[in-house]
Amino acid sequence: QLSCLVRMLRLRGIPKDLDSYPKELLLFVSPSDYAATGSCVQYFLNLGEADLSVLQRESARRKELLWEALACLKVPGTRIDEEQAEILGGLVCELGGEHIRGSAGGLLKHLAQCESFLPDQEEAIRSVLSSGNTTFGPPEAWSASTLRELGGLVPVLDHSILQKIPK
Repeated sequence: QLSCLVRMLRLRGIPKDLDSYPKELLLFVSPSDYAATGSCVQYFLNLGEADLSVLQRESARRKELLWEALACLKVPGTRIDEEQAEILGGLVCELGGEHIRGSAGGLLKHLAQCESFLPDQEEAIRSVLSSGNTTFGPPEAWSASTLRELGGLVPVLDHSILQKIPK
């Protein structure tokens, strides 16, 4: 239905009130199509609120959207700051291990909202958490409230981290 709606919009021209349409529609509209209604940053802010599960995990379109977002936000390397993570929204779940490691814990609260992780992402999350250089501190100092804060990251924890957590 969404791709059909996009085809209709393209035939008539992208409307100026695109922000009033379902956010998932933006998954099928490029940032350049959106340029008439706003900036690429606004496009990705809106897209970050969309349900990305409309697109299959690891699909070419999801990857393309992530790389377009990183280019729009002028991310030069692998470090994503808090403001950029907020703009990425759900696209944070598409970031690879190099970005997770490069952001040194700054992405953890955003990643906790992801439904699942790829092996590379899991390894990067474990590496960052094991380092202790996060707002959570080292696993030896974690409490029950820390585990609640970790939320969706808890299933990623392996034995080497779990054994360090005080009973």
